[in-house]
Amino acid sequence: MFSESPIIRRKSSQIMVGNVPVGGDAPITVQSMTNTLTTDVAATVKQIKALEDVGADIVRVSVPTMDAAEAFKQIKQQVNIPLVADIHFDYRIALKVAEYGVDCLRINPGNIGREDRIRSVVEAARDNNIPIRIGVNGGSLEKDIQEKYHEPCAEALLESAMRHVDILDRLNFDQFKVSVKASDVFLAVGAYRLLAKQINNPLHLGITEAGGFRSGAVKSAVGLGMLLAEGIGDTLRVSLAADPVQEIKVGYDILKSLRLRSRGINFIACPSCSRQEFDVISTVNALEERLEDMITPMDVSIIGCVVNGPGEALISDLGLTGSARKSGFYLDGERQRERIDNNDIVDNLERKIRARASQLDANNKIDIKEV
Repeated sequence: MFSESPIIRRKSSQIMVGNVPVGGDAPITVQSMTNTLTTDVAATVKQIKALEDVGADIVRVSVPTMDAAEAFKQIKQQVNIPLVADIHFDYRIALKVAEYGVDCLRINPGNIGREDRIRSVVEAARDNNIPIRIGVNGGSLEKDIQEKYHEPCAEALLESAMRHVDILDRLNFDQFKVSVKASDVFLAVGAYRLLAKQINNPLHLGITEAGGFRSGAVKSAVGLGMLLAEGIGDTLRVSLAADPVQEIKVGYDILKSLRLRSRGINFIACPSCSRQEFDVISTVNALEERLEDMITPMDVSIIGCVVNGPGEALISDLGLTGSARKSGFYLDGERQRERIDNNDIVDNLERKIRARASQLDANNKIDIKEV
């Protein structure tokens, strides 16, 4: 029963990263970055496909050397998902991956060097319909900006970003998105708020170097959630010191919690207490693991007793309310005559959830045809 979000998104222009629209009225995209050696083509391709399998829209690949650029050529030929090449300083690498079919360049124009080098990269991007991401990071601001502000602040990140934006504006190139990331939540949020008022280009959100899986997920949820709730953001990456696959999962969970985008099961589950009639925690954990492959948006409530269970079930696609020996079962908010044996909850619910997903998918196909 996924409903529309009350959030009014900031109006932005739209760019295309490969076949994926970013900005405008397009869904907020979720992306990650490979952490394999790019020159290890097999390992990098394997990781990109794993990210695609869990719903990544875009994947970024670091290309620090010409050898990595040659490896990128092979990688691009073996995957379907749009790839962003992460490049710093060496404009020749940007030209090479543009030749090899990159879908987006993450390169800051002001860091390339001479005007003729900047112009050559921009012209290659224009000729090949390749957008650029300007990526400002609180930990690597230009020396003169550091000296001016003494320490990273929102105004410093904004000034750095606008310096690069002004270069692209001067070259009449508007196919770009911008990020102003920082590891501090308030610093990043403040910078994005300032930037959102200055330009209408798409904004790439992120709390950079957020930390390990748990702390980084929390920090990212807080920071990105603040911005997304204000309508700011067109694409995002959750930066975790963890398996990149987890970045995609957390990204979708953040969007799902704000009703901005839904993919797979949204589990509504009680934290459990002495009223529970079955083991709620193990049930939810088992179902989350078994149903990771599902992409159909569904709300599933699993509540261990009749205190909150019926109310949650009323607003869920499928609900379970704990009771002695056999628990109550709901579909689309309606109590069913069937009751589920508490000793067979996981297997039974998995079958019912998959069956309901198939039904919803079939109904959606019919609706599309009718329209």
